[in-house]
Amino acid sequence: MSETSPAPTPRRARVRAPELIGKGGWINTGDKKLSLAELRGRIVIVDFWTFCCVNCLHVLDELRELEERHRDTVVIIGVHSPKFVHEAEHQAVVDAVERYGVEHPVLDDPELATWKQYAVRAWPTLVVIDPEGYVVAQHAGEGHAHAIARLVEELEAEHAAKGTLRRGDGPYVPPEPEPTALRFPGKTLLLPSGNFLVSDTTRHQLVELAQDAETVVRRIGSGTRGFADGPAAEASFSEPQGLALLDDGSVVVADTVNHALRRLDPATGEVTTLAGTGRQWWQGSPTSGPAREIDLSSPWDVAVFGGRVWIAMAGVHQLWAYDPESRTVAVAAGTTNEGLVDGPAAEAWFAQPSGLAATADRLWLADSETSALRWVDPEGHVRTAVGTGLFDFGHRDGAAEQALFQHPLGVTALPDGSVAVSDTYNHALRRYDPATGEVTTLATDLREPSDAVLVGDEIVVVESARHRLTRLRLPEEAVRVESVAHRTQRAATEVAPGRLRLDVIFQAPAGQKLDTRYGPSTRLLVSSTPPELLLKGEGADTDLTRELDLNPAVTEGVLHVSATAASCDDDLANEYPACHVHQQDWGVPVRLAEGGADRLPLVLAGMDQDA
Repeated sequence: MSETSPAPTPRRARVRAPELIGKGGWINTGDKKLSLAELRGRIVIVDFWTFCCVNCLHVLDELRELEERHRDTVVIIGVHSPKFVHEAEHQAVVDAVERYGVEHPVLDDPELATWKQYAVRAWPTLVVIDPEGYVVAQHAGEGHAHAIARLVEELEAEHAAKGTLRRGDGPYVPPEPEPTALRFPGKTLLLPSGNFLVSDTTRHQLVELAQDAETVVRRIGSGTRGFADGPAAEASFSEPQGLALLDDGSVVVADTVNHALRRLDPATGEVTTLAGTGRQWWQGSPTSGPAREIDLSSPWDVAVFGGRVWIAMAGVHQLWAYDPESRTVAVAAGTTNEGLVDGPAAEAWFAQPSGLAATADRLWLADSETSALRWVDPEGHVRTAVGTGLFDFGHRDGAAEQALFQHPLGVTALPDGSVAVSDTYNHALRRYDPATGEVTTLATDLREPSDAVLVGDEIVVVESARHRLTRLRLPEEAVRVESVAHRTQRAATEVAPGRLRLDVIFQAPAGQKLDTRYGPSTRLLVSSTPPELLLKGEGADTDLTRELDLNPAVTEGVLHVSATAASCDDDLANEYPACHVHQQDWGVPVRLAEGGADRLPLVLAGMDQDA
């Protein structure tokens, strides 16, 4: 048997990293301003994120193990780059850093200054900077932790040999803990006893409050992030959110970061697992089967509709359903593409559904990333009541066709057939009446409301960023507010009308190759808003490069690009190579202008050599 030498590792491109600047300043540094110069000698991973984005939250969880394992050589820097107007508020970023357990420095960049310097086009994006201050890798989307971990080990060895690696403690300074009964609660449920059950998300617990909505009756869960069944004091959750009551009196819990559904027996406090494996669902994983054997992805809310527990599967932009009789789960609606498309369940697009409420004939949902209120009818048809797409949001009352929300997370059915919407980033409680097609404002000056529940003629709202439940009387007349509309803050990319070359850059991680065992390993899906923007190039294909033809009669719009690539270990001796799916959706605002770019590069993984 002949032996061959392994192929040499390709030389990495080296680009000097731009400085990290942001008008909002630094968080988790003890008020100290950081610079790349003082981080020289360390491997720096810059995480461009925004707190509305569930994929960004997935990446925060992916990075935790890497952060711990390489704590003396790696510094992770979060650069918060807002999409919504509310996310540009500094206190909102401070809250989000605590809410999601971010244990590294974060730069608040409300004007996207660093985002532009690094030519970032998608949330999330990870950039790796070597100990000498050069950018050596860029990855868009989630699922790249394995590739970055391998690169970190290579950089440690290379720069230890060169004498340019500096070990030591990082610049992270934890904030002082706050003594509140709840900490960033997510959802609430009215129990048959009249007490409230609340998902105390940041403390990884469920909390039962007395009928005054303030007095703590008991806590369920150890309070430490984990995934364990058992009695109330021993069970553990990871950022739980949605709650729903079953006919037998038990409670279904959307255990979001554990990618699982849990069951609470209120009588005993016992917690068991109904669905999920603890692993995150990826493209190619089963989409139906025995509930304990199927992976889920960031379930955010649950509601009983038509005899099944419907799940707002925020992590993959779908609705799933759990059948308590057969103990199975299956996709109920959505394609995993992110956007706002109505129609039959199997063809509809959602964008991070985060709140559910069921009536006899409708399942209402808050579709947060499209700032939309939508519903599913008993036949499985999806319709939109309020909302137009990913980049239109604001606070506007009036006819549903022109009304606007801003990243709502909750919806509550009201006795008269209307619904109350927890309009989270507008700090408001809104109302939509299907009978009139009108949107009004019920209350303002709520701090990030994320859910609400009816109690008689009052409504109790989860004020997540005020760490409390707030009791309001439903007003007979709606509050009137000045109409405000917003578009995404990202500057549009100027492109030339006519031919535009779209290049999705993907380089398999070191030691891996494209997985072609079962056919093409890549997929590219392109569409546009408005549809008339694209004269040619719409649809799905396996090539990551495509020629688009942009309509010169359409001056601006959004290109929706979804790319997938699968890679596996490049080792012929390994019978069971480890494989990984890399996926990212981009929404790229474009403006057509003579002299604009004729090439649009989007980095999925690697470096754009033509930049």
